[in-house]
Amino acid sequence: MSAELGQRLGAALAAEYAAIFAYGRLGVLLDKAGRDLARGVQEVHRVRRDALLVHLAALKVDPPEAEAGYAMPFPVTDKPSALKLAAYVEDGVAATWRAALAVTEGELRKQVLAGYTDAAVRAAHWRRLAGVTPLTVTFPGRPAKR
Repeated sequence: MSAELGQRLGAALAAEYAAIFAYGRLGVLLDKAGRDLARGVQEVHRVRRDALLVHLAALKVDPPEAEAGYAMPFPVTDKPSALKLAAYVEDGVAATWRAALAVTEGELRKQVLAGYTDAAVRAAHWRRLAGVTPLTVTFPGRPAKR
């Protein structure tokens, strides 16, 4: 179970790295209140990144490295696209935390659940600010059925 746990926590770490990068990119396109919110959320992702690095070290798992840059999933050129990117990023973060739930227990499971729920709530908040509906999704982070 430790290898699978390390893999899933590594995926969550990679998502946190991407979120930190994305908030740096999107924040400059928002008004002052939005920039302040984006900075605060970026700091939350930094704290989660740091906690994941500690957990992976305890598991003796080499953490994935942060990329030098990340491709945006769509053009991000103005406030509406920046808000949509924030929701998109949080959905991705929620998905990786959700995947880690199945292989965690105890105190670590509580931390993983907090990462999952926080990301899902932030995604809904960003969707509301962007005027995107629906605001929430059933079972955030669950892969879409094809």
